[in-house]
Amino acid sequence: MARSSASKSENAAAKEYPAAATEPTLLSGGNPQIAKGYGDAPVQAYIAAMPGWKSDVGRRLDALIVRTVPDVQKAVKWNSPLYGMDGQSWFLGIHCFTKYIKLTFFRGASLNQPPPVASKMEHARHFHIHENDQLDEAQLAAWFKQASEIPGERM
Repeated sequence: MARSSASKSENAAAKEYPAAATEPTLLSGGNPQIAKGYGDAPVQAYIAAMPGWKSDVGRRLDALIVRTVPDVQKAVKWNSPLYGMDGQSWFLGIHCFTKYIKLTFFRGASLNQPPPVASKMEHARHFHIHENDQLDEAQLAAWFKQASEIPGERM
């Protein structure tokens, strides 16, 4: 009898407190809501949760960053993957919007051939990737390499 009442109690608790959702919530524009964390795992969780075509592009970008900057450190803060060199300052952030992925080079104005999109932040520049864009991996790698070699943004 004791086993049966314990089982009923456990079942009641399970109904009262459902398990956490396995799929991350998508915020406005389809940006995945991922808990703050350091290292590769939260970044990979973000990439896996990117909707539609964006996830494949996210995997390509992450692989290109790691090939170009082998000592890169990663984190997710403010629902965006960040890439940096010392775990305290960051040279790149990624964010999903409805129709594009935005790469933010936090010191992008200092890069040779700065990314094309201006920012409200004085030193930052952006690069937008849309669904059918052909990625210029050589240009992206050049930006990643240059950005990793200058002091990043503390966040």
